[in-house]
Amino acid sequence: MAAMAKPPTDNAQDRAGSKRISALAELWPFIRPYRLMLAAAFVALTLTAMVSLVLPLAVRRVVDNFEGGATPLLKQYFSAALIVVGLLALGTGLRYYLVTRLGERVVADIRKAVFDRMVTMSPAFYENIMTGEVLSRITTDTTLILSVIGSSVSVALRNLFIFVGGLFLLFFTSAKLAALVLLIVPVVIVPIVVLGRRLRKLGRENQDWIANSSGSASEALLSVQTVQAFTQEVRTALKFSDVTERSFDSAKRRILTRAMMTVIVIFMIFSGVVGVLWVGAQDVANSIMTVGELVQFVIYAVMVAGAVGALTEIWGELQRAAGATERLAELLNAKDTVADAASPVDAPEMKNGAIVFDDVTFSYPSRQNMPALNGISLTVAPGETIALVGPSGAGKSTVVQLLMRFFDPQSGKITLAGTDLRDMARDDFRKQIAIVPQDAVVFADTARENIRFGRPDATDAEVEAAAKAAAAHDFIVALENGYDSYLGERGVMLSGGQKQRIAIARAILRDAPILLLDEATSALDAESERLVQGAVEKLAQDRTTLIIAHRLATIKQADRIVVFEDGQIVEQGTHDDLVAKGGLYARLAKLQFTEGSAAA
Repeated sequence: MAAMAKPPTDNAQDRAGSKRISALAELWPFIRPYRLMLAAAFVALTLTAMVSLVLPLAVRRVVDNFEGGATPLLKQYFSAALIVVGLLALGTGLRYYLVTRLGERVVADIRKAVFDRMVTMSPAFYENIMTGEVLSRITTDTTLILSVIGSSVSVALRNLFIFVGGLFLLFFTSAKLAALVLLIVPVVIVPIVVLGRRLRKLGRENQDWIANSSGSASEALLSVQTVQAFTQEVRTALKFSDVTERSFDSAKRRILTRAMMTVIVIFMIFSGVVGVLWVGAQDVANSIMTVGELVQFVIYAVMVAGAVGALTEIWGELQRAAGATERLAELLNAKDTVADAASPVDAPEMKNGAIVFDDVTFSYPSRQNMPALNGISLTVAPGETIALVGPSGAGKSTVVQLLMRFFDPQSGKITLAGTDLRDMARDDFRKQIAIVPQDAVVFADTARENIRFGRPDATDAEVEAAAKAAAAHDFIVALENGYDSYLGERGVMLSGGQKQRIAIARAILRDAPILLLDEATSALDAESERLVQGAVEKLAQDRTTLIIAHRLATIKQADRIVVFEDGQIVEQGTHDDLVAKGGLYARLAKLQFTEGSAAA
């Protein structure tokens, strides 16, 4: 958590310095399927802009005829004005509906696309990014994009049309006054461009800090029991406060820059308009133009000035959205170091196939100079039960990680039934593997659905049979709603042993030819362990099984025990053979069994 004192991404500075508003083009693939809705919104937007530009013409007619007292004409002009106002209201409502609906639809698609991509990324990807940051991008960054698609872009286009149309009508009304107005434009554009680039950079930095804050909060809340057990609530809160305050400081700089840009632009625009109006007033006094023409010019000038002011506001939003789009595009375009082959081969039938590790060397991405496995070779025959033992950090769990192809080895290869894992689609061969991980995972769902996660098409009877085999049935039926009891986030309603039995029941229900048990009974009491051990032994009879265990009593009946130390295989054999050899396994066995007997 201490690492949270800086923006989380290695190349954040480079990205923040990017000034490409064109990053918003990354949104087009998500907008393209809704081209008809976009076109309809564009028509409604154009209609409202045109109607807005017609109104000053009507006002001019009213003012000039009002001076002449032409009452019948006035009635006609006011009637026409009401029709124009009605069209404006209808067009505006239609534009709002279409654009807002389009924004919601596109953002929903983006969120699904990003999540679909993230849920398939290998664990290697998550060694370099916090899940809290990913969640921040899916939520906060997409909210910014929703603001842009559902509001800012349409408002920007409308104001752009009004600016261009209004400028043309300014020349139509008075070329002299319009030419004076044009002299203001370069003065206004300079601060928009210069400060806009600054806004873009600050917007990206601010989003990084927000994601950083979300990552910090997610990490702390997911580990809240540990935080409280070690009475680190205040320290953890201070760390989160520090990151949040840095996010606020970044937001302050962004807000200040945007406020400065707004002040400068509005002052330039309206002071220029005042000067031009003074010249126009002189023309009216000298009968060069009518009062109605001056009023028309004033309205158009205000509309053009307001459009420019709105565009400066929206420019800042577009800058922030461009940064958010870049961040989401990074996730969508992220390269996974573990990927399926371009043309994967079909996974063979694993029931009669061997598992082979051939001279495998592997280091985790975050620890490249510390090999977790160093040139290991291991063959597991079909139907064989192999136990992997050794000190913590010896490489046992890494074997399971590589066999599931969560990571790829730096050298050597792993084959299932003679086929290299890298030649098969991951989904294809993983369907033939059931795993009980070291940290039992329980979802925020019912007990029944947690077990059924192993095989979604399983019947209720099959779910209950698996729970009975895993010694989980009794405690499940004792819950308030039995199998339909909600287990809470991460199984907060259950003990560690109960969560492990749910995970074991899930693996039993999967009924796969390969079974991986990573410390599957470590949190069980003696009686539950004996019951589960019996179920596991029965399950392993016609399956290829790899068992990782520190408690050697649970693996004495394995067909073969493989002993790991410092990422290498140092011994292999049955329990009795290894004890007789007097090596590492014998020392571990002596410590456990002798101390266990003494303690008893």
